[in-house]
Amino acid sequence: MADSMMSKAATMEIPINSNGDSRTLAEDDTLEQAAKIQWSLREKDLQQVMVSGPNLNETSIVSGGYGGTAEGIIPTSSIKGSNMHHTNSSSSITADEASRGVAVEKFDIMKKWGLNTYKCTKQMISERFGRGSRTVDLELEAQIEVLRETKRKYEIVLNLARALTNHFYSMVQTQNTLGDTFADLSQKSPELRDEFGYNAETQKLLCKNGETLLGAINYFVSSINTLVNKTMEDTLLTIKMYENARLEFDAYRADLEEMSIGPRDAVTMARIEAAQQQYQIHKDKYERLRSDVTIKLKFLEENKVKVMHKQLLLFHNAISAYFAGNQQQLEQTLKQFNIKLKPPGADKPSWLEEQ
Repeated sequence: MADSMMSKAATMEIPINSNGDSRTLAEDDTLEQAAKIQWSLREKDLQQVMVSGPNLNETSIVSGGYGGTAEGIIPTSSIKGSNMHHTNSSSSITADEASRGVAVEKFDIMKKWGLNTYKCTKQMISERFGRGSRTVDLELEAQIEVLRETKRKYEIVLNLARALTNHFYSMVQTQNTLGDTFADLSQKSPELRDEFGYNAETQKLLCKNGETLLGAINYFVSSINTLVNKTMEDTLLTIKMYENARLEFDAYRADLEEMSIGPRDAVTMARIEAAQQQYQIHKDKYERLRSDVTIKLKFLEENKVKVMHKQLLLFHNAISAYFAGNQQQLEQTLKQFNIKLKPPGADKPSWLEEQ
């Protein structure tokens, strides 16, 4: 009985599987679980391939058979990704260098602007309190002052001419309305038909001549406006640039003179040389703008005389002919200066434009 029990125990301790291999029970369970997991993974991969199909970007190069270890798998996407990462890194480095270069350039511009503003402000304050010297061109300064005074007086003439135009336009419109009223009363008042009639004709004639005079005055106002607000203003803009260049020139000149008084070591000599270069640059700019202002003042004076000679003659002849009642001379004045009047109702929009 003991032998049978031992043989039975031995039979239970040494199980034999279907292949005839001798294994422990724990090892058999482990192998069975691993096989199930591996089979489920293979089935899942097969289903994914059947659904989505192969992707060339995710194709793997396997060193072993199907289901080999991960160490033998080299995904091609990682190879492509490495090249793309290298390209992106290069482009990002280039972009960073470009942005850094732009930032440095802007910083240099701001630095130069700040230094220039400081020097000019210091020079302006020194001149204001009488501690600094300034470069003065007496003849040119006198011409500039004459121009500014002339512009102020011409602006007064322009404003008065515009006021005259507005008042005279109101008078012409009143004469036109009065003429229409006289004509209407002439039809409705038989006993005063003649008196209302010739008053209506007189007001209509005055209205027609007034419109002709308005054309001459408007041309006069337009020409004076161009002379004052365009030609003179352009010259004054150049003068403003010249005055700024003069201030910068004196600022860098004073800076160079201040450096030249101090000690002459290596660092100071380098600063003096740089200041000398800036001084020469601003000196050339100042002299160039001074020459431009001189030329523009000369041409402006010639243009002003020519324009005002024509416009004053027009204004005189038109006013004289109107108040003398000489309609023919008034029309001849407009022809002489090539002034074309707009036909009545020309300013009104057409029927199509009103729709």
